[in-house]
Amino acid sequence: MLTIGQVAKKYALSRSTLLYYDSIGILKPSGRSDSNYRLYSEADLNKMDKIVLYRNAGLSLDAISVLLDEKGDELNVSLERRLRSINGEIQQLRDQQSVILRILENKHAVLDSRVMTKETWVSLLEAAGLDEAGMRKWHVEFEARSPEAHQDFLESLGIQKSEILSIREWSREKDH
Repeated sequence: MLTIGQVAKKYALSRSTLLYYDSIGILKPSGRSDSNYRLYSEADLNKMDKIVLYRNAGLSLDAISVLLDEKGDELNVSLERRLRSINGEIQQLRDQQSVILRILENKHAVLDSRVMTKETWVSLLEAAGLDEAGMRKWHVEFEARSPEAHQDFLESLGIQKSEILSIREWSREKDH
């Protein structure tokens, strides 16, 4: 059994964070010492490991509270839902980034933004020695192995949705 101070040190948290977790019921200590100090068991530490993991995944304490009670498929469904949400947030941020760059019309801002454009990507592939056939093979493999990631990548290049649809259809054609 560990005291609140020991648990706080082990997880690099403040004592007040653990007190808060206790007050909201997400992590209640299993016992108390003779002096009425909170004591945490091995099971409590295992629960704390999950809390830390879920916090690192960006989940709210409310969501974590629900997840701690879920098992197997329910847990997977909740995490998959969070992953879809993150993907949507990333796309919204890409869209915002694109709008800001259009407003700025500043080449230095583009270079500092870590944005990869379609033009820059094509020039990199060409510099690496890929011709049109090589680029198509690259798209075909990407689409076959991870269609959702292919979609995300094309979106990240700022390509219009209609062109992305065409590229993906072209990548799935059997006559390549």
